[in-house]
Amino acid sequence: TSPANPPRCCRSPSATTSSEMTILCLVRGPVLAPDLSLTEVPVHAERRDVAKRVWRTTAEDGTPFGFELEKPFKHGDTILQAAEVRYVLRQIPEPVLCVSLDMAGSAAAGLGWAFGNLHLEASTEPGRLIVADSPVARRLLEKLGLPFVADLLVFRPGHFARGPLPAHEFGPSHQH
Repeated sequence: TSPANPPRCCRSPSATTSSEMTILCLVRGPVLAPDLSLTEVPVHAERRDVAKRVWRTTAEDGTPFGFELEKPFKHGDTILQAAEVRYVLRQIPEPVLCVSLDMAGSAAAGLGWAFGNLHLEASTEPGRLIVADSPVARRLLEKLGLPFVADLLVFRPGHFARGPLPAHEFGPSHQH
């Protein structure tokens, strides 16, 4: 976190007795320069939670967190660093469909259009397009006669790799 927005810890608002009181760490942004030598404590979250700016969860060691963020976290962000550990956001892998992009550029553009026209979120990695596994996505690929591979991955819609260049983030703000 930045010095201007250090994490705060406060009592859980749902606690009714002193034995139920827990300390909730309120985080407002990622640690900008994490110490990678510290022991990592995972904070697992679903993709839909990672995309939120205000939410709560509990780390693997039982530490409760609340988030009030200017922009959503990304998979792998260090959310809090203590003397001996650092808490790292780990998005839970989910079922996805992977389609090879070994095709003409116009065909790949048409495939992207077809998914977008159905309002299905997508991402790319070098050589493949990735969409969340759903009956609609499967029907579209079958209708187009395109082979696909089902997998379990950290899905990051709006994350687009362009060949060997770094990926670009369009993210959830790229909506219409």
